[in-house]
Amino acid sequence: MPTFVTNKKAHFNYEILERFEAGIELLGFEVKSIRAGRATLDGSHVTLRGGEAFLIGAGVTPLQPKNTPAEYEERRNRRLLLTKKEILELTKTAEQKGLTIVPLSMYNKRRTIKVEIAVVRGKKKFDKRESIKKRDTDREVQRTLKGE
Repeated sequence: MPTFVTNKKAHFNYEILERFEAGIELLGFEVKSIRAGRATLDGSHVTLRGGEAFLIGAGVTPLQPKNTPAEYEERRNRRLLLTKKEILELTKTAEQKGLTIVPLSMYNKRRTIKVEIAVVRGKKKFDKRESIKKRDTDREVQRTLKGE
């Protein structure tokens, strides 16, 4: 199950509460460029409208720019494929104050491209400092263990 794109800032900026797996509606040349790793999830989020989920702000640069349609938008809204039960659960949790839905990664599962989305709560500044401190101490422990 190779991962094509990850949202590296999501784990640092947000506290992840619940994860979901969703399919994504793509065009043919978008699939090729995602498999080539030419997509980004930075600054993207998920919105729920009319009983459907949409991925907003995710960019997919074309693999062959000359072969793409002239009207192609790189950061267009893409529909996420979820069950009705999952959408209802997401709407209930997203209505709570301070919670948002953010994509974490795009990966391959069998022959389809899936998006891992998560319900998250934004971290405060002191939480971010704490995670930086923890990361640094873990690195220091690994260095000392490697040196012995």
